[in-house]
Amino acid sequence: MGGEKLTEYERQRIDNIKRNEEMLAALKIHSQLSQLSALTKRPRAKSKSYQASPEKKHKSKSPTVLRRSLRTQGIPPDSSTASGLKDDFDDRIASPNKNLQPIAKKSPREPIPISMRDAYSGDFDISNQKLIETMKGFSHKINDESMDKNSVLGDWIEKRKASRAVNLESLRLEPDNIARVVPGRILNVRFFPTNNVRMVAVGNKFGNISFWNVDASQEDGDGIYLYHPHSGPVSGILMDPFSVSKMFTSCYDGFIRVMDIEKEMFDLAYLSEHSIFSISQRPHDMKSIYYGEGSGELGIWDLRAGKSSALWKLHQERINTIDFTYENCNIMATSSTDGSACIWDLRKVSAHRPKSLQTAFHKRAVHSAYFSPSGRFLATTSVDNNVGLLSGANYEETSMISHYNHTNRWISSFRGIWGWDDSYIYIGNMQRGVDVISVADKKLDFTLRSEHMTAIPCRFDAHHEVVGMLAGATSGGQVYIWTAS
Repeated sequence: MGGEKLTEYERQRIDNIKRNEEMLAALKIHSQLSQLSALTKRPRAKSKSYQASPEKKHKSKSPTVLRRSLRTQGIPPDSSTASGLKDDFDDRIASPNKNLQPIAKKSPREPIPISMRDAYSGDFDISNQKLIETMKGFSHKINDESMDKNSVLGDWIEKRKASRAVNLESLRLEPDNIARVVPGRILNVRFFPTNNVRMVAVGNKFGNISFWNVDASQEDGDGIYLYHPHSGPVSGILMDPFSVSKMFTSCYDGFIRVMDIEKEMFDLAYLSEHSIFSISQRPHDMKSIYYGEGSGELGIWDLRAGKSSALWKLHQERINTIDFTYENCNIMATSSTDGSACIWDLRKVSAHRPKSLQTAFHKRAVHSAYFSPSGRFLATTSVDNNVGLLSGANYEETSMISHYNHTNRWISSFRGIWGWDDSYIYIGNMQRGVDVISVADKKLDFTLRSEHMTAIPCRFDAHHEVVGMLAGATSGGQVYIWTAS
């Protein structure tokens, strides 16, 4: 090639390349591009996130031995091992130090109590103990058994009935109120019923329960504590309004567990042969749990007696939510995948032929039915792209408000909730916002948006004691907390 003569075209091409390089060098284009590239690279902000304990691989101190078979070495096989290892061979002999073996934790699949230490998914038990100490210190907990709990509940109901309006434009989402608290899809999010510490509990599809102490100090890290007490999707979380030291959780695996801070345990409260899709409690009855299991059955579990006190077939398919009014705790609402939401009077429910007081029909599955704070309205959310509103003295008036509720398979279904009065219903939308539906106008009135919202909020909870504090959870494990400025 070196001895060949260049054509006229090749000589012109080489001259053009040299001329262009000299021009770029004179203009210092390459150095300016390097400086511009360095300026446009922004450091990634560190976000709050749970810290799971990874499986650490320990390096072996012994030298690596290359294994070579006898066949490749030209040596005949050993007759003593030709038939394989003996039945009494113990592979534990190869481990000189038994203390290095990991401690076997109890499986959440087993119908037995699990200690919080065994269920904790973090690196160090000191974080688990920190959560226990924090929850024990909540001033909201009522220890004095001589107190009239009905009186306390009555005062709380009157407080809910008082004027608790919120200015929608004052709601803000601050970067410090955002965290990824669990891996995977969140199915439930609940605020702890205390106003001196902002803490939420969430349950995901993998059986994890996580707690996020938003007000945790820097010494306590990010304030996120991850546990694994269930083996399947967490279908419900219940907070005891009289004692935050106890929390009930249900799961598709048929378990209802109670987290008891005093015992430092995830105890087993109830075990079913069927999946449990929802749980709830009546406002005046903290000794019973109402649960939806199987294909439309609703049961009542007596915590004191340790047995089921009732079991009714209320729907043709699974019950997704159970809710009660605070005005009349005998009035109950259920939503079902069979396309209906029903209102029941527990005093008139027959075991053989249950009959509802009112029924709202949708064209597709109904994923939620919740009473308003005063009990005057019932809001339903269905995949048929409607939010139903039942009103009237006997909930005989039904209105359908159009809202896009069709989520894909990777996003949890929308469930509209009430805020702090009967004015608005809060529900997620597919554009990474929170839609606010006006009850008076029966239409979408406002949408909460923020540049910090990077995922679609699906499940919500409004803080019962702090007006304007709204938690939204996503299918990516994030929790966003809006607050009133």
